[in-house]
Amino acid sequence: MINEQLLNPRSIVVVGGSNNVMKPGGKVLKNLINGNFSGDLYVTNLKESEVQGIKSYSDVSDLPSVDLAIIAIAARFVPETVEVLANHKTTRAFIVLSAGFSEESEEGAVLEKKLVEIVNSVNGALIGPNCVGVLTPSHHSVFTYPIPKLDPKGCDFVSGSGATACFIMEAGIPKGLTFANVFSVGNSAQMGVEEVVQYWDESFDPKVSSRIKLLYIEDISKPDLLLKHAASLIRKGCKIAAVKAGSSEAGSRAASSHTGALASSDVAVEALFRKAGIVRCYGREDLIAVASVFMHPPLTGKRIAIVTHAGGPAVMLTDALSEGGLEVPQINTPKSRELLDQLFPGSSVSNPIDFLATGNAEQLGIILDYTEKHFENIDGMVVIFGTPGLFPVFDVYDVLHEKMQANKKPIFPVLPSTLTAADEVNAFISKGHVNFPDEVVLGKALARVYHTPPPADPATMPADVDRERIRKVIDNSVEGYLAPEAVQELLDAAGIPRAAEAVTAQQDDALKQAKKIGFPLAMKVVGPVHKSDVGGVVLNVKNEDQLIKEFNRMMQIPATTAILMQPMLSGVELFAGAKREEKFGHMVLCGMGGIFIEVLKDINTRLAPVSKEEAIEMISGLKSQAILQGVRGQEGIKVEQFAEVIVRLSALVQAATEIFEMDLNPLLGNKNQVVAVDARINIVKS
Repeated sequence: MINEQLLNPRSIVVVGGSNNVMKPGGKVLKNLINGNFSGDLYVTNLKESEVQGIKSYSDVSDLPSVDLAIIAIAARFVPETVEVLANHKTTRAFIVLSAGFSEESEEGAVLEKKLVEIVNSVNGALIGPNCVGVLTPSHHSVFTYPIPKLDPKGCDFVSGSGATACFIMEAGIPKGLTFANVFSVGNSAQMGVEEVVQYWDESFDPKVSSRIKLLYIEDISKPDLLLKHAASLIRKGCKIAAVKAGSSEAGSRAASSHTGALASSDVAVEALFRKAGIVRCYGREDLIAVASVFMHPPLTGKRIAIVTHAGGPAVMLTDALSEGGLEVPQINTPKSRELLDQLFPGSSVSNPIDFLATGNAEQLGIILDYTEKHFENIDGMVVIFGTPGLFPVFDVYDVLHEKMQANKKPIFPVLPSTLTAADEVNAFISKGHVNFPDEVVLGKALARVYHTPPPADPATMPADVDRERIRKVIDNSVEGYLAPEAVQELLDAAGIPRAAEAVTAQQDDALKQAKKIGFPLAMKVVGPVHKSDVGGVVLNVKNEDQLIKEFNRMMQIPATTAILMQPMLSGVELFAGAKREEKFGHMVLCGMGGIFIEVLKDINTRLAPVSKEEAIEMISGLKSQAILQGVRGQEGIKVEQFAEVIVRLSALVQAATEIFEMDLNPLLGNKNQVVAVDARINIVKS
């Protein structure tokens, strides 16, 4: 894993170093030289005695001991080269730039496996293969551009894609975004994004470590590791933003349950990020904007003042903030009217605060002072100021710099004239600021950061969940959908309230059980997956004659093995479910039930285990929560009880990891209780 030889090597060899800087081996050597690496630098090249002014060795066996090897030779030669370095030259860190491994062929995968085995045998660190390298304050071991001036207060950045890492830096640097360390992990043969995050966490020093972490991920192979260490970093005061590529539903598995249909692998990623406290982004510019927001003081509330000399951008920003759940509140106080008197005629201070195209630096300073000191309904400011190029605006940006330094409320600069006022913008950035050229991108980033919750507190299983009883049912069941009796047993063991019910395939027994339950009844077929679609659900059965008629009809429905009978209950139809996602564990879902789950698709998801606080957040975050609260005289539900059902469902799938899909649909909720009316559980033991 990451070691001192990788981060701060005393010596580096470029295996395959070249005088041709158009090749990776030549470019990485040039970058090391230009980056003023202070240790011993070696090169191997079969044909050259000197490469870029450095003595070249024809064989790695002729090298002295060396800490870090950067390898840029054909894949087929890499394992034997690494073996010599690891076992005879005390090399303990390797950056393999070469391609031709698992990303290309089965033969390449064999080479990659051998490479990892060799490095692991000496407890070494391996980055790659098929990567662009690593940037640390000690060495610039990359064969690409750009190479930012590294700043310990900048962002730590790890990327699964070398090209994407370059594109993100190339787009971020002109805006003022700075970087502390950059890791391109390529094929992640030994270390992927998760291991880098683990290192950041375990080595975190509040005095010197960067507090901003950026991730570009193409595959989450170890979600538990990422969750643990990302959440730990955020609890230590860090901020993390991530892009997870490959999120389309085309890759999700088909499933037979509502839960399975609604819970794709991307839903699992979303749930993981939320549980960890990671801000999810959806592209390079989005990630850069969120990282830039991180570099400002945090918003303590969601009320924003827009200070502008251009109406159009202010309107677009207002829309973006409002759509993102932030507020642009009206400002109408004696102090705002006092402010208006100090601006040119035609200005407006109602919010947006528009001081016109003729507004100047002095007026901007006055506005920012008033907003800081006198407008209590404002938590942060966005300043939009560009120029048509008629005169320089250095003085405006100087005032903006001064106020950003002095004010407690965060100020976010939107300086859109990146060509017309390039000198002024660059001067502003050189003072340690970042610029947001696009106000809508900023608005969305602010909302995304504000609404990302902190890491979830650990969840504990309710003490009365009978784990032993759950295991007995699962161990004695075969794969597939469980029989109603087994489902009932699991719900009871988990403490999930359910409606009284009876299951029978005999008419006489149905009459007997109906007398115990009491009319009116609900009757449902056992066997068919989608009962309603085949006429397998009958409600409000009022007497024995109707029961006999419907019983005989329903038993003729194909695949029916029995009839389930329950008392008629009233309430709001709810839904809770769980699905096991490979590597991630179980996702727990909730929403409106019955047909509403298919029509509205209004669900929220968390990764198990789910705490009571998380369950309440899931419910309160539903778009349909007003229905649950009760509207237009309709009775609401007991939210605490719904949350308790979700927690106990989470505990059930923790105890029975074999549960692949599970639906409680519907649950019926009213002001007194929430009970399961119908439940299906599908187990897969392999």
